[in-house]
Amino acid sequence: MSRKKVTVVGAGNVGATCAQLLALKGWADVVLVDIIKGVPQGKSLDMMQCRAVTHVDGKVTGANTYAPTRDSDVVVITAGIPRKPGMSRDDLIKINTDIVKNVTLEIKKTSPKAILIVVSNPLDAMVYVAAKVSKFPPRKVMGMAGVLDTSRYRLFLAEELGCSAQDITAMVLGGHGDTMVPLVRFTSMAGIPVSDLLPQDKIAAIVERTKNGGGEIVKLLGTGSAYYAPATAVVEMVESLILDRKRVLPCAAYLNGEYGVKGLYVGVPCVLGSKGVEKVVEIKLDPEEKKIFKNSVEHVAKLVKSIKV
Repeated sequence: MSRKKVTVVGAGNVGATCAQLLALKGWADVVLVDIIKGVPQGKSLDMMQCRAVTHVDGKVTGANTYAPTRDSDVVVITAGIPRKPGMSRDDLIKINTDIVKNVTLEIKKTSPKAILIVVSNPLDAMVYVAAKVSKFPPRKVMGMAGVLDTSRYRLFLAEELGCSAQDITAMVLGGHGDTMVPLVRFTSMAGIPVSDLLPQDKIAAIVERTKNGGGEIVKLLGTGSAYYAPATAVVEMVESLILDRKRVLPCAAYLNGEYGVKGLYVGVPCVLGSKGVEKVVEIKLDPEEKKIFKNSVEHVAKLVKSIKV
């Protein structure tokens, strides 16, 4: 049986960290692609030189072209630029739309059966671009956001409760950003509703911190943004896809009437398996949750409407 192949496009902090974590898992060969000559080759060689210590035999290949990515099972798109001082959101969308469009066209030629995971920002809009350009089945295109947002939410709750983050069960819906919807009603510690363990003001503060989780790190770093947690979140998704684990994970998935939304990629809980998004898990929302989720969906729709592909 041939080994699985995962391609990561973009050898920046998120992409390179993602490639390294995937290589350490050992269940797939990894190809790291970037337009900057020498960078993906150098980083992949550095990763390969860990093999004698980590006892993992998977191959990591660095490339400036898409030839080595041929017949990838999963492709992770991290390529794009961060928003810089003086740059409007419209500027960022235009530049990253062009980048994601070009990457997707290359992947469509070399790996027409791949599953795409988009990480580039603005996330919800870039997933739409990849889907539109690739014309892949909707279940084979998704965005990484919810796993990251949920991981942050679980950590903040665990720190407040003094327990392991693994014992926090939580779900975050909606777009990636300050319109995301952490579902407090479905949040628990080892099955105990978090609302029974913390006062409402503490929970509200944690929800707000989760919404601004990325911004908090940007402010602390001064330049750049988070990459360890985003890369780890990507790997959790890839693992469920490659190993057909059927994990229920929140990700930006195509909605065809679920949650009253049609034709948009929005963050919802999904079953991820070898076929991609194998099922969208629909949760019955209360009136307040519906209102917040609707606001998030409208924000995503506005982003998508501004895109010219």
